[in-house]
Amino acid sequence: MRTPRLRPWGWWLAWALLSLAGGLLLAQQALQREQAAFETDARIAHRLLSQRVVAHDAVLAMLALLQPGDAAPARLPSVYPQILAVRRSDAQAPWTEPALREAEARSRTARQPVLADLDVAQGRYRLVLAAEPAAYALQIGVAGMVPWDEWPMARDSSPVAVALVLGEQRLPLQAGRAVAHGWSYAFSKPLAAPSQPFALVATRTVGWSELPWGRMLALSAAVGAALAAARWLRRQAAARRRAEALLRLGQVGRLNALGELAAGMAHELNQPLTALLANTQAARRLVAEDPPELDTARAAMDQAVAQARRASEVVGRLRRAVERPEPGAAVQAVDLLAAVRKALDLLEPELQRQGVVLQLDGEAGGLQVQADPVALEQIVHNLLLNALQALEQVPLAERRLALSLAREQAEGVLAVQDSGPGLAPEVLPHVFEPFFSTRQGGLGLGLSLCESLAQAMGGSLSAANARLRGGVFRLRLPLAEGAAA
Repeated sequence: MRTPRLRPWGWWLAWALLSLAGGLLLAQQALQREQAAFETDARIAHRLLSQRVVAHDAVLAMLALLQPGDAAPARLPSVYPQILAVRRSDAQAPWTEPALREAEARSRTARQPVLADLDVAQGRYRLVLAAEPAAYALQIGVAGMVPWDEWPMARDSSPVAVALVLGEQRLPLQAGRAVAHGWSYAFSKPLAAPSQPFALVATRTVGWSELPWGRMLALSAAVGAALAAARWLRRQAAARRRAEALLRLGQVGRLNALGELAAGMAHELNQPLTALLANTQAARRLVAEDPPELDTARAAMDQAVAQARRASEVVGRLRRAVERPEPGAAVQAVDLLAAVRKALDLLEPELQRQGVVLQLDGEAGGLQVQADPVALEQIVHNLLLNALQALEQVPLAERRLALSLAREQAEGVLAVQDSGPGLAPEVLPHVFEPFFSTRQGGLGLGLSLCESLAQAMGGSLSAANARLRGGVFRLRLPLAEGAAA
């Protein structure tokens, strides 16, 4: 089953989508970790501050129970740094401030400490507990309430903002870091002492710069590398499939060529073999007569011999058309014009059938080249056949075939030019490639074989379009020793 082909832009789209999905997943995981860390730190801060406000109630309860003198409460700020001052009120020294008197009245009714007032500007508040014979008040500094040695966040560099909030009033404990855009988290929970109804409020905003861009870029690069490897493997598999298909086609083509060769051989041999059989049978009958007609029988046998030689020539010609000489076969001095004339003689019926006007120019003889005679004959024969196939595509009156021989430096040159349609620009670079053919049903092996044979003899074969019309093939072979002079 053939796998659908993915276009180049499809690979880029797949890379973009996978990178985006992976980046979003990494960003989501990072944000979840930041949120979990924020909530954990906020809960720890809430627990520490709750312990401090509960301690304030305990101190007031201890003072109301023991009713110590003025010296003992004066030592409390050294033990609790957040307690800035301790005041006492009794019948001889009542509260002079209305806020403290009102708070003592509320404390007596509630029978627990109450918040007297809050000074946001100074970051202080006062806590009052009514008792007999004396009532006590604590002045507490909010900044001293934070146990920085146990605090879960860095005071100066943490991005979390922490404050104590009472109604609309806010007492900052930790400034945090301001971020204009991002993902915001919030935590709010009242402290554990009802006498001090503050809520711990923590906020955190994760900015775009805090996302794991490094890991996201690394993931994108890994996805790109994986897709590039997948594309390379896919192209390798496609190339392997094409090579296997070409191999199958080549095998089929060779089988077809063998079939055509067998059919051609059968056609070519049928007539001489039939005549051979008829003459031998006639000679047999003539010899068997009484008296035997020996002269007529000898004539029949002579005709049989002639037909046998004709069949042998057919086999030799067909063999030369398909046989590839050994690459290391010995070369010798060969008359180039004689080789051309021999090939023309073999193709004379085809030239006449197509009505081709033939023109042969060049030296009358003596142009000796260094070549294998059989290979040279095969090259010239294939070049002429190729020209005849091109001429079939033009009208009968326009069919011209020009052959020219020339001596160029140390080489003998044979040019075969036809008046056919010529070679298309996209075809010209591929004419000598194996299995490349513009003719329907062609194997594309003839010109490739000719080029290989020419190179094996130290020469070359080139193709081009003629200046006016048609194609021209030039065979170059080294001149034989003494011919160059």
